[in-house]
Amino acid sequence: MTPIAPADPRTSETEDREGPGQWRRDRLLRSRLYVVTDARRDRGDLEDFLDAVLTAGTDIIQLREKDAEAGHLLAWGEVFAAAARRHGALFVVNDRPDVAAALGADGVHVGQGDLPVAVTRRLVGPAMIIGLSTHSEDQLRGASPQADYVCVGPVYATPTKRGRPAVGLDLVRIAAGNERRPWFAIGGLDPTTLGEVVGAGARRIAVVRAVAGAEDPGEAVRGLLAALPK
Repeated sequence: MTPIAPADPRTSETEDREGPGQWRRDRLLRSRLYVVTDARRDRGDLEDFLDAVLTAGTDIIQLREKDAEAGHLLAWGEVFAAAARRHGALFVVNDRPDVAAALGADGVHVGQGDLPVAVTRRLVGPAMIIGLSTHSEDQLRGASPQADYVCVGPVYATPTKRGRPAVGLDLVRIAAGNERRPWFAIGGLDPTTLGEVVGAGARRIAVVRAVAGAEDPGEAVRGLLAALPK
């Protein structure tokens, strides 16, 4: 399998001069909505789903398949990468820096129990963005400076993080007051809870079920974006 180049149709003179790493970090700074999804094997609509949510304004799309083999991740990741390039969005792989590197993904996201950020950076190089999950004030304050962004949560209890207690709005407030890199609130966010999270200081959010489980994913994206500060 031939690895996918990190930038094709979206390449510009500026990106050629500054490199894909600068484009990725600039795009990250402009991002408000981050959608995490599996490969939608149960629905068989992966390409249509990605086009719908990216057309609606999703900034970052993450492939999250915890137990999948590398070969399957590469095949699905090609679909994600192509969709992200078509729409000028960022494509992130969950947990697997090796797969992210093979795909030429824009980023890789790691958790507290995954490879440390410093090790991940050595594996993927300087151009790829790295995200890190944080679940407490200590983890947030101790997050590696080599991480380009952090996620804070789960704010509310969610079945996508079984066994992980909700952190509530206090950690969102701490992030809003102290974190200087881009950060995303995550966990149980939907139109009924988003107002509280924005009120606590969140300006960027990451969601799973609110979009991936929606009857109309594109409309779900538009509704979330409308409720976020610009």
